[in-house]
Amino acid sequence: MGGPYFLASQRIGFRTWAAVDFPLALALWGDPEVTALFDARGRLSEDQVRERLLREIATQLGHGVQYWPVFLLETGDHLGRAGLRPYKIDGGVYEIGVHLRPAFWRRGHATEAAWAVIAYGFRRLGARALFAGHNPRNERSRGLVARLGFRYTHDELYPPTGLLHPSYLLTAEEFAAQPRRH
Repeated sequence: MGGPYFLASQRIGFRTWAAVDFPLALALWGDPEVTALFDARGRLSEDQVRERLLREIATQLGHGVQYWPVFLLETGDHLGRAGLRPYKIDGGVYEIGVHLRPAFWRRGHATEAAWAVIAYGFRRLGARALFAGHNPRNERSRGLVARLGFRYTHDELYPPTGLLHPSYLLTAEEFAAQPRRH
């Protein structure tokens, strides 16, 4: 169910969502382990997953970005999703996000996918900055944004959880000054 990919890292291929990807979307966003820290509703229903998938497709059509489905290049297995969405688009700022299926946690895939998305955002889209936020209880995400070079800027209310999420920014200048790990 993978390929063809418009973006690839060493192990991961990225493509866009399509309506026929509903089973993949359901396996990802229908899993309460995945949604636990970013959606207070818990397990998303089939209708809620379908609505989320259609929003991703609309975002791609309207803005040329989405939280793209990602796959292992070697096997074609669906890892989850990683990508961008408009945040403060008039200022050239996109929001980055990564959600992986539990079977692929703690293997470096989130970091690898995020580096590919960051490079795409700055090099291909000409983003001025990337925004990231995470649930205050999500220590793994906190560590990820730190490793990626994001700097804390503020806490921001995230309506799907009802919580203030620590929020971060990485500017194009900060990205350009980083060692070439990406």
